[in-house]
Amino acid sequence: MTARLGILLSGSGTTYQNLADRIADGSLDATIVVVVASRADAYGIERAKQLGHPCVVAKDPVEALRAHGAEWVAMCGWMRYWDPPEPWAGRTLNVHPSLLPAFGGKGMYGHHVHEAVIAHGCKVSGCTVHLVQGGYDTGPIVDQLAVRVEDGDTPDALAARVQAAERELYPRAIAKAISRQP
Repeated sequence: MTARLGILLSGSGTTYQNLADRIADGSLDATIVVVVASRADAYGIERAKQLGHPCVVAKDPVEALRAHGAEWVAMCGWMRYWDPPEPWAGRTLNVHPSLLPAFGGKGMYGHHVHEAVIAHGCKVSGCTVHLVQGGYDTGPIVDQLAVRVEDGDTPDALAARVQAAERELYPRAIAKAISRQP
């Protein structure tokens, strides 16, 4: 059965676009029923228009998700704290640009993560898909994908490799999570 997926975003929507592309190519059995943007200037709103997905601007996504019948939620760069209530508790996923639990928590997003990884001299980074519950970047880990940190890496160079890994991992992890639920 095709999962009804709500998307939460705050920015450009590249992660959302990747999920939409995986749905279109048949590798993710889902339908995007609503896109909720936390900011009216998020470019992800334009992507939603181009893709024909309903879009709502809201700081709290509950009503929009409920109104559109979302069964699952994918956080795609949602830059607001949200601890999902029922029925999305255990059905909300996020992708984070590190191998959690390392380099997670409040303030650890985007380039902040890559800068910290390089500053700590790590040789491996990567990305994590986890169920969203409780605090920032907590909740059970669904899957991870490692990325090597190269000598002389800049945050931009590391970010590009981690984002490529995210494009591979996130749709696969969402499909895995959906397939495990009755």
